[in-house]
Amino acid sequence: MERSQERDGGEGVAGREPDGAGLRLRREIGLWSAVSLIAGCMIGSGIFMSPQGVLVYVGSPGASLVVWAVCGLLAMMGALCYAELGALVPKSGGEYAYILQIFGSLPAFLVIYTFVLLVRPAAIAAVSLSFAEYAVAPFYPGCSSMPQAVLKAVAAICILLLTLVNCWSSRLATMLMNVCTVAKVFSLLVIVGGGAVVLGQGRGYTEAFLFAFHNTTQQAGRIGMAFYQGLWSFDGWNNVNYVLEELKNPKQNLVWALMIAIPLVTSLYLLVNISYLLVLSPNELLSSDAMAVSWGFLGWITYGTTISCLLYLRMKKKNLPRPYKVPTVIPVIMLLASLYLVLAPIIDHPQIEFLYIFLFLLSGIPVYFLLVHFQCQPKWLQMATMYLQLLLEVAPAIKNVD
Repeated sequence: MERSQERDGGEGVAGREPDGAGLRLRREIGLWSAVSLIAGCMIGSGIFMSPQGVLVYVGSPGASLVVWAVCGLLAMMGALCYAELGALVPKSGGEYAYILQIFGSLPAFLVIYTFVLLVRPAAIAAVSLSFAEYAVAPFYPGCSSMPQAVLKAVAAICILLLTLVNCWSSRLATMLMNVCTVAKVFSLLVIVGGGAVVLGQGRGYTEAFLFAFHNTTQQAGRIGMAFYQGLWSFDGWNNVNYVLEELKNPKQNLVWALMIAIPLVTSLYLLVNISYLLVLSPNELLSSDAMAVSWGFLGWITYGTTISCLLYLRMKKKNLPRPYKVPTVIPVIMLLASLYLVLAPIIDHPQIEFLYIFLFLLSGIPVYFLLVHFQCQPKWLQMATMYLQLLLEVAPAIKNVD
């Protein structure tokens, strides 16, 4: 569903083609905007909160650096798999579009159900609250805790402003995204520089590297939880697939954007975490721990299912034109990694949160059959849908857009 009229002087995200072919998304995202989208989404509050969590779960600085490096490698391999999927199924929507085409409407609905109602809102709340803490801190010098009402108000205003910007103009949203990405990269470089200064001053830290892997855990579940923390910071490598129909020359620019953005963010993250290990105390758990667990469990169920779509297309649709193709070993490794990240924490390090998340996932099945399969929709829901369509000016886009 896309907006049927243009706003902001022709900068709307949707419009009719000159030949009258129908309504479709405007291709206004170029290569560097796509790179900025990936880097900007990946570089978020997680990198400023997760290093301690990784260190607590694995038990040693050396092992935590290994975890961060492997997280970057998994993000790269996952992005390359998604690049091939984006070339094979050139539709916006990311995992939903791929799972819908391969496995049908029920699994695709469960993806939307969990991400729209749980994962994405919780992630947005966590990121906005983190931003609020940093934004409000200068106004409360010396305070160990800031008023929660102020933090929530700032977070709510931030969400509202970003929502309005994205609804009003995709070009304005892209410009804001590019500016924020530059600011984020600059912030990481400042942290790296600070860590380099501390390392140059000595302070006995160099001797600590002799015992870098001391007390490293061997529990598979705790290692999996550490990967949840690290991969939560890397999340965003798949976001360009959600706007595939807005990319200029998508079959060319998608791969290049991923190959430029992912190594850049990975190297920055590794440097930042070396700096964190030098200057931060590892004795406190992160407030985002529950968010990382929720995202990790549901996210890697979804990623594993999506990667299996690629393997299915490899086996059943061998003759499809493939502008880009990754070696088969990469999706196989990603599928095995997904299985490990979903099962290992449950088996070796069980938490009650996993049960709650699994029950929420299962609750989507009766909702699907009631509202979608049997179309048992109350009149008020139909009226609300129609009202929102009129208010937001949405209309179905044409299908099979290249």
